[in-house]
Amino acid sequence: MKIRVATYNIHKGVSYRSQPRVHALKQAIGKFDADVVFLQEVQGKHDRIAEKFGEELHGHRHWPTTAQHEFFGDGRHSVYGMNAKYDHGHHGNALLSNFPIAKWTNTDISDHAYEARGILHCIIDTPSTPVHCYVVHLGLFEAGRTRQTQALIDAVKETAPDNEPVIIAGDFNDWRNTLSATLRKALGVVEVFDEIRPPSALGDLVRTLARRKAALHPARTFPAALPVFRLDRIYVRGFSVETAQVLHGPEWARLSDHSPIVATLGLN
Repeated sequence: MKIRVATYNIHKGVSYRSQPRVHALKQAIGKFDADVVFLQEVQGKHDRIAEKFGEELHGHRHWPTTAQHEFFGDGRHSVYGMNAKYDHGHHGNALLSNFPIAKWTNTDISDHAYEARGILHCIIDTPSTPVHCYVVHLGLFEAGRTRQTQALIDAVKETAPDNEPVIIAGDFNDWRNTLSATLRKALGVVEVFDEIRPPSALGDLVRTLARRKAALHPARTFPAALPVFRLDRIYVRGFSVETAQVLHGPEWARLSDHSPIVATLGLN
C-alpha cells in the first residue's frame, strides 16, 4: 500500500502583508494530491480578519466563514488542534485525511507562556492498518525544542505500539538539525530525505577510508522565496520512502514563508 503525505506551515493563511491567501492555499493543497496533509499555523478563528475580508465582493468571499481546516479539507476528514488562543481568535495544527480518523488527541507542549505549541495525534484507518500521525510545531528556542522533542518521544512511545506505523511531520524549527539523531535513536524513525540521497561512489570511498558515515540532512524549506534553513520534516517508521520533494518557486513563495514537503511512502 502507498500513502502520499505532505506537510506545510501555511502562515495562518495570510501573506507577510496580512493579505488573505486562503483560496490560493486551498488550490495549492489540492495540487499535493496527498492522502494525508499535516498543517501548521492553521487559523481556527480570527475575528479581525474575518470582519475585514469576510464580506462578499463580486460574489467572492476573501475569508471563509468556516475554520481553515474545514475549508481546506473540502469534505475530507479533518481535525484541528488549538494551541494558541487570544481575544480575537486562535490557531494551531491540523490534519486532513482521505482515510477516516478513528481517534485524535491534542497535547499541550508549550515551553513558556509566549509560545503556545502542541502535538496533534491522529490515528487514521487505512485499508491495511492503523497509522499514527503526529502533527508537530516546535518552539523557536533550542532549549525549549529539546524539551518538546522529549515530550514528542514520550507521546509516541505511549500511544503508538511498536508494530504500528508512524508518521511525524511538521515545522521543527530545528535549523541546526540537532534533534534528528535523538528521534532516530529513541523512536526508530527516519527522515524522508535520509532515504533518497543519490549514491556517490567517490563520496562512499572517502567516507570508507575516513571511517565516517554519510551525513544526513533534511531539505531546505525556509524562507520559501530562497530556502536556506532546514525547518520542516517528515519522519516515518514502518514505511519505505519512494519519493520526497520540496515544492518551491515564485508560486509557493507568495503563499507562505515555508515551502511544503511532499513524499510518497510504501507500507512495509
